[in-house]
Amino acid sequence: MKPAFSVIFLTTLIGTAQGLLLALFTTELLGLWGLLPASAQADFYIIGALLAVVLAVLGLGSSFLHLGRPERAWRSAAMWRTSWLSREVIALPAFMAATFLYGLAHYGATNPNLLPQGVLLGELVLLVLGGVAGVLALALFVCTAMIYACLPFLREWHSPLTVINYTVLGSASGFLLAASLAGYYAAELIPFLCASALGLTLSGWLFRGWSLWRNQRLRPKSTIQTAIGIKHPQIVQKSAGFLGGSFNTREFFHGQSATLLRAVKWGFVILSFVVPTVLMITSLRTQTYWLLPLSFGVQYVGLLMERWYFFAQANHPQNHYYQAIR
Repeated sequence: MKPAFSVIFLTTLIGTAQGLLLALFTTELLGLWGLLPASAQADFYIIGALLAVVLAVLGLGSSFLHLGRPERAWRSAAMWRTSWLSREVIALPAFMAATFLYGLAHYGATNPNLLPQGVLLGELVLLVLGGVAGVLALALFVCTAMIYACLPFLREWHSPLTVINYTVLGSASGFLLAASLAGYYAAELIPFLCASALGLTLSGWLFRGWSLWRNQRLRPKSTIQTAIGIKHPQIVQKSAGFLGGSFNTREFFHGQSATLLRAVKWGFVILSFVVPTVLMITSLRTQTYWLLPLSFGVQYVGLLMERWYFFAQANHPQNHYYQAIR
Protein backbone atom coordinates (compact mmCIF):
# COMPACT_ATOMS: atom_id res chain seq x y z
CA MET A 1 0.00 0.00 0.00
CA LYS A 2 1.05 3.61 -0.45
CA PRO A 3 1.82 5.25 2.92
CA ALA A 4 -0.02 8.51 3.56
CA PHE A 5 2.00 10.85 5.74
CA SER A 6 -1.17 12.45 7.10
CA VAL A 7 -2.24 9.08 8.52
CA ILE A 8 1.29 8.32 9.73
CA PHE A 9 1.33 11.53 11.77
CA LEU A 10 -2.25 10.96 12.93
CA THR A 11 -1.60 7.49 14.33
CA THR A 12 1.77 8.30 15.94
CA LEU A 13 0.71 11.61 17.49
CA ILE A 14 -2.54 10.38 18.98
CA GLY A 15 -0.79 7.17 20.07
CA THR A 16 1.71 9.22 22.07
CA ALA A 17 -1.14 11.31 23.51
CA GLN A 18 -2.98 8.17 24.61
CA GLY A 19 0.16 6.70 26.17
CA LEU A 20 0.88 9.97 27.98
CA LEU A 21 -2.60 10.06 29.50
CA LEU A 22 -2.27 6.43 30.60
CA ALA A 23 1.07 7.28 32.23
CA LEU A 24 -0.43 10.25 34.10
CA PHE A 25 -3.40 8.29 35.39
CA THR A 26 -1.28 5.27 36.34
CA THR A 27 1.13 7.35 38.44
CA GLU A 28 -1.72 9.17 40.15
CA LEU A 29 -3.57 5.93 40.90
CA LEU A 30 -0.48 4.21 42.27
CA GLY A 31 0.32 7.31 44.30
CA LEU A 32 -3.09 7.23 45.97
CA TRP A 33 -2.56 3.54 46.75
CA GLY A 34 0.78 4.34 48.36
CA LEU A 35 2.81 2.42 45.77
CA LEU A 36 4.43 5.57 44.36
CA PRO A 37 5.34 8.94 45.88
CA ALA A 38 2.17 11.03 46.00
CA SER A 39 4.05 14.35 46.17
CA ALA A 40 4.10 15.06 42.44
CA GLN A 41 3.31 18.67 41.59
CA ALA A 42 -0.11 19.34 40.17
CA ASP A 43 1.67 20.98 37.23
CA PHE A 44 2.88 17.55 36.17
CA TYR A 45 -0.70 16.42 35.59
CA ILE A 46 -1.91 19.77 34.25
CA ILE A 47 0.91 20.20 31.72
CA GLY A 48 0.83 16.50 30.87
CA ALA A 49 -2.90 16.51 30.14
CA LEU A 50 -2.57 19.72 28.12
CA LEU A 51 0.29 18.22 26.12
CA ALA A 52 -1.77 15.10 25.43
CA VAL A 53 -4.63 17.24 24.12
CA VAL A 54 -2.25 19.27 21.94
CA LEU A 55 -0.76 16.10 20.44
CA ALA A 56 -4.23 14.72 19.75
CA VAL A 57 -5.29 18.00 18.12
CA LEU A 58 -2.18 17.97 15.92
CA GLY A 59 -2.92 14.38 14.94
CA LEU A 60 -6.54 15.20 14.19
CA GLY A 61 -5.47 18.21 12.15
CA SER A 62 -3.04 16.13 10.09
CA SER A 63 -5.82 13.66 9.28
CA PHE A 64 -7.72 16.40 7.44
CA LEU A 65 -4.91 16.52 4.89
CA HIS A 66 -5.97 13.03 3.84
CA LEU A 67 -9.52 14.08 3.00
CA GLY A 68 -10.71 15.10 -0.43
CA ARG A 69 -13.62 17.08 1.04
CA PRO A 70 -12.67 18.09 4.60
CA GLU A 71 -15.96 19.97 5.09
CA ARG A 72 -17.75 16.62 4.97
CA ALA A 73 -15.53 15.00 7.62
CA TRP A 74 -18.41 14.92 10.12
CA ARG A 75 -20.16 12.34 7.95
CA SER A 76 -17.44 9.80 8.73
CA ALA A 77 -19.08 9.15 12.12
CA ALA A 78 -22.39 8.05 10.61
CA MET A 79 -21.48 4.36 10.18
CA TRP A 80 -20.40 3.71 13.77
CA ARG A 81 -22.39 0.46 13.97
CA THR A 82 -20.22 -1.27 11.37
CA SER A 83 -17.16 0.91 10.69
CA TRP A 84 -14.05 1.02 12.85
CA LEU A 85 -13.15 4.33 11.20
CA SER A 86 -16.43 5.83 12.39
CA ARG A 87 -15.77 4.51 15.88
CA GLU A 88 -12.32 6.11 15.83
CA VAL A 89 -13.86 9.41 14.72
CA ILE A 90 -16.14 9.27 17.78
CA ALA A 91 -13.56 7.96 20.26
CA LEU A 92 -10.87 10.54 19.45
CA PRO A 93 -12.86 13.70 20.34
CA ALA A 94 -14.27 11.91 23.39
CA PHE A 95 -10.74 11.07 24.52
CA MET A 96 -9.63 14.66 23.95
CA ALA A 97 -12.58 16.02 25.96
CA ALA A 98 -12.03 13.62 28.86
CA THR A 99 -8.30 14.39 28.94
CA PHE A 100 -8.99 18.12 28.92
CA LEU A 101 -11.41 17.76 31.82
CA TYR A 102 -8.89 15.64 33.69
CA GLY A 103 -6.30 18.41 33.39
CA LEU A 104 -8.90 21.06 34.22
CA ALA A 105 -9.84 19.16 37.37
CA HIS A 106 -6.23 19.23 38.55
CA TYR A 107 -6.02 22.91 37.71
CA GLY A 108 -9.25 23.60 39.59
CA ALA A 109 -8.03 21.64 42.61
CA THR A 110 -4.99 23.94 42.90
CA ASN A 111 -6.93 27.14 42.09
CA PRO A 112 -10.25 26.84 43.94
CA ASN A 113 -11.07 30.51 43.39
CA LEU A 114 -11.21 30.04 39.63
CA LEU A 115 -14.02 27.49 39.71
CA PRO A 116 -17.25 27.27 41.72
CA GLN A 117 -16.82 25.43 44.99
CA GLY A 118 -17.31 21.72 44.65
CA VAL A 119 -16.84 21.67 40.88
CA LEU A 120 -14.13 19.35 39.51
CA LEU A 121 -12.59 18.98 42.98
CA GLY A 122 -11.66 16.00 45.07
CA GLU A 123 -9.75 12.80 44.52
CA LEU A 124 -12.86 10.87 43.50
CA VAL A 125 -13.61 13.23 40.61
CA LEU A 126 -9.97 13.12 39.49
CA LEU A 127 -10.02 9.33 39.51
CA VAL A 128 -13.32 9.16 37.63
CA LEU A 129 -12.17 11.59 34.94
CA GLY A 130 -8.79 9.91 34.67
CA GLY A 131 -10.39 6.49 34.51
CA VAL A 132 -12.80 7.56 31.77
CA ALA A 133 -9.96 9.11 29.77
CA GLY A 134 -7.89 5.96 30.26
CA VAL A 135 -10.68 3.68 29.04
CA LEU A 136 -11.21 5.94 26.02
CA ALA A 137 -7.47 5.86 25.30
CA LEU A 138 -7.50 2.06 25.24
CA ALA A 139 -10.68 2.01 23.16
CA LEU A 140 -9.10 4.46 20.70
CA PHE A 141 -6.06 2.18 20.32
CA VAL A 142 -8.40 -0.67 19.40
CA CYS A 143 -10.49 1.44 17.00
CA THR A 144 -7.45 2.83 15.18
CA ALA A 145 -5.73 -0.54 14.83
CA MET A 146 -8.89 -2.38 13.81
CA ILE A 147 -9.31 -0.09 10.81
CA TYR A 148 -6.43 -2.08 9.34
CA ALA A 149 -6.65 -5.38 11.21
CA CYS A 150 -10.24 -5.99 10.04
CA LEU A 151 -9.21 -6.25 6.36
CA PRO A 152 -8.74 -9.96 5.58
CA PHE A 153 -7.39 -9.38 2.06
CA LEU A 154 -4.44 -7.39 3.46
CA ARG A 155 -2.90 -10.29 5.31
CA GLU A 156 0.03 -8.32 6.72
CA TRP A 157 -2.48 -6.27 8.72
CA HIS A 158 -5.09 -8.95 9.41
CA SER A 159 -3.68 -10.12 12.73
CA PRO A 160 -4.12 -9.46 16.48
CA LEU A 161 -0.51 -8.26 16.38
CA THR A 162 -1.70 -5.07 14.68
CA VAL A 163 -3.82 -4.11 17.70
CA ILE A 164 -1.07 -5.16 20.12
CA ASN A 165 1.61 -3.16 18.31
CA TYR A 166 -0.49 0.00 18.06
CA THR A 167 -1.25 -0.20 21.78
CA VAL A 168 2.23 -1.09 23.02
CA LEU A 169 4.17 1.29 20.78
CA GLY A 170 1.85 4.22 21.51
CA SER A 171 2.03 3.49 25.25
CA ALA A 172 5.83 3.24 25.12
CA SER A 173 6.21 6.67 23.52
CA GLY A 174 3.66 8.17 25.90
CA PHE A 175 5.34 6.80 29.03
CA LEU A 176 8.71 7.98 27.74
CA LEU A 177 7.29 11.46 27.17
CA ALA A 178 5.83 11.39 30.69
CA ALA A 179 9.25 10.44 32.07
CA SER A 180 10.79 13.37 30.19
CA LEU A 181 8.12 15.68 31.59
CA ALA A 182 8.66 14.35 35.11
CA GLY A 183 12.22 15.66 34.98
CA TYR A 184 10.76 19.16 35.32
CA TYR A 185 7.78 18.60 37.62
CA ALA A 186 7.99 15.22 39.40
CA ALA A 187 11.54 13.88 39.64
CA GLU A 188 10.51 11.24 42.14
CA LEU A 189 8.38 9.55 39.45
CA ILE A 190 11.17 9.31 36.87
CA PRO A 191 12.45 5.83 37.86
CA PHE A 192 8.97 4.29 37.62
CA LEU A 193 8.05 6.05 34.37
CA CYS A 194 11.41 5.35 32.74
CA ALA A 195 11.33 1.68 33.78
CA SER A 196 7.76 1.39 32.46
CA ALA A 197 8.74 3.02 29.16
CA LEU A 198 11.70 0.64 28.94
CA GLY A 199 9.48 -2.38 29.56
CA LEU A 200 6.95 -1.23 26.97
CA THR A 201 9.70 -0.53 24.44
CA LEU A 202 11.14 -4.02 24.90
CA SER A 203 7.63 -5.48 24.60
CA GLY A 204 7.09 -3.46 21.45
CA TRP A 205 10.39 -4.79 20.09
CA LEU A 206 9.22 -8.34 20.76
CA PHE A 207 5.76 -7.98 19.24
CA ARG A 208 6.89 -5.89 16.26
CA GLY A 209 9.65 -8.39 15.58
CA TRP A 210 7.06 -11.15 15.75
CA SER A 211 4.89 -9.37 13.17
CA LEU A 212 7.90 -8.84 10.87
CA TRP A 213 8.75 -12.55 11.14
CA ARG A 214 5.12 -13.49 10.43
CA ASN A 215 4.73 -11.17 7.44
CA GLN A 216 7.93 -12.32 5.78
CA ARG A 217 6.55 -15.86 5.72
CA LEU A 218 3.20 -15.01 4.16
CA ARG A 219 2.62 -16.41 0.71
CA PRO A 220 0.07 -14.79 -1.64
CA LYS A 221 -3.18 -16.65 -2.14
CA SER A 222 -3.94 -14.80 -5.37
CA THR A 223 -2.17 -15.18 -8.70
CA ILE A 224 -2.44 -13.41 -12.04
CA GLN A 225 -4.42 -16.45 -13.24
CA THR A 226 -7.05 -16.05 -10.54
CA ALA A 227 -7.08 -12.28 -11.07
CA ILE A 228 -8.17 -12.51 -14.71
CA GLY A 229 -9.87 -15.93 -14.64
CA ILE A 230 -7.52 -17.67 -17.10
CA LYS A 231 -5.89 -20.92 -16.08
CA HIS A 232 -2.99 -20.93 -18.56
CA PRO A 233 0.26 -21.68 -16.64
CA GLN A 234 2.30 -18.96 -18.37
CA ILE A 235 0.82 -15.47 -18.29
CA VAL A 236 2.99 -12.35 -18.45
CA GLN A 237 1.64 -8.83 -18.30
CA LYS A 238 3.25 -6.49 -20.85
CA SER A 239 1.17 -3.35 -20.25
CA ALA A 240 -0.91 -1.87 -17.47
CA GLY A 241 -3.73 -1.52 -19.98
CA PHE A 242 -3.95 2.26 -20.18
CA LEU A 243 -1.81 5.23 -21.11
CA GLY A 244 -1.42 6.71 -17.62
CA GLY A 245 -1.72 5.75 -14.01
CA SER A 246 -4.94 5.15 -12.17
CA PHE A 247 -6.17 5.24 -8.58
CA ASN A 248 -5.33 1.54 -8.30
CA THR A 249 -1.76 1.90 -9.47
CA ARG A 250 -1.16 5.04 -7.38
CA GLU A 251 -2.75 4.14 -4.04
CA PHE A 252 -2.30 0.38 -3.72
CA PHE A 253 1.46 0.23 -4.24
CA HIS A 254 4.19 2.39 -2.71
CA GLY A 255 6.47 2.30 -5.77
CA GLN A 256 9.69 2.10 -3.73
CA SER A 257 12.57 -0.30 -4.16
CA ALA A 258 13.26 -3.33 -2.00
CA THR A 259 16.52 -1.67 -0.93
CA LEU A 260 14.66 1.32 0.50
CA LEU A 261 12.20 -0.97 2.29
CA ARG A 262 15.05 -2.86 3.96
CA ALA A 263 16.71 0.41 4.97
CA VAL A 264 13.49 1.73 6.53
CA LYS A 265 12.91 -1.56 8.34
CA TRP A 266 16.32 -1.64 9.95
CA GLY A 267 16.14 2.10 10.55
CA PHE A 268 12.96 1.89 12.59
CA VAL A 269 14.24 -1.13 14.53
CA ILE A 270 17.34 0.81 15.54
CA LEU A 271 15.63 4.13 16.25
CA SER A 272 12.43 2.82 17.84
CA PHE A 273 13.95 0.11 20.00
CA VAL A 274 17.74 -0.22 20.11
CA VAL A 275 18.81 3.38 20.70
CA PRO A 276 15.98 4.28 23.14
CA THR A 277 16.66 1.10 25.12
CA VAL A 278 20.34 1.97 25.48
CA LEU A 279 19.54 5.57 26.43
CA MET A 280 16.91 4.59 29.01
CA ILE A 281 19.13 1.96 30.63
CA THR A 282 21.97 4.49 30.77
CA SER A 283 19.62 7.09 32.25
CA LEU A 284 18.39 4.72 34.96
CA ARG A 285 21.83 3.45 35.92
CA THR A 286 23.59 6.82 35.96
CA GLN A 287 20.61 9.07 36.81
CA THR A 288 21.37 11.21 33.76
CA TYR A 289 17.72 12.01 33.19
CA TRP A 290 18.46 14.63 30.54
CA LEU A 291 18.83 11.65 28.18
CA LEU A 292 15.09 10.95 28.39
CA PRO A 293 13.91 13.79 26.11
CA LEU A 294 16.60 12.75 23.62
CA SER A 295 15.39 9.16 23.85
CA PHE A 296 11.81 10.24 23.22
CA GLY A 297 12.80 12.28 20.15
CA VAL A 298 14.80 9.40 18.69
CA GLN A 299 12.00 6.93 19.36
CA TYR A 300 9.34 9.15 17.79
CA VAL A 301 11.38 9.45 14.58
CA GLY A 302 11.69 5.67 14.62
CA LEU A 303 7.95 5.28 15.09
CA LEU A 304 7.32 7.48 12.05
CA MET A 305 9.52 5.12 10.06
CA GLU A 306 7.81 2.09 11.61
CA ARG A 307 4.38 3.36 10.64
CA TRP A 308 5.56 4.11 7.08
CA TYR A 309 6.85 0.56 6.81
CA PHE A 310 3.62 -0.80 8.30
CA PHE A 311 1.65 0.70 5.42
CA ALA A 312 4.22 -0.02 2.71
CA GLN A 313 4.59 -3.68 3.65
CA ALA A 314 0.89 -4.44 3.10
CA ASN A 315 0.64 -6.06 -0.33
CA HIS A 316 -2.75 -5.52 -1.95
CA PRO A 317 -3.90 -8.55 -4.02
CA GLN A 318 -4.36 -6.34 -7.08
CA ASN A 319 -0.59 -5.89 -7.24
CA HIS A 320 -0.29 -9.45 -8.53
CA TYR A 321 -2.17 -8.27 -11.60
CA TYR A 322 -0.49 -4.91 -12.24
CA GLN A 323 2.96 -6.39 -12.71
CA ALA A 324 4.08 -4.08 -15.51
CA ILE A 325 4.13 -0.99 -13.29
CA ARG A 326 6.10 -2.47 -10.41
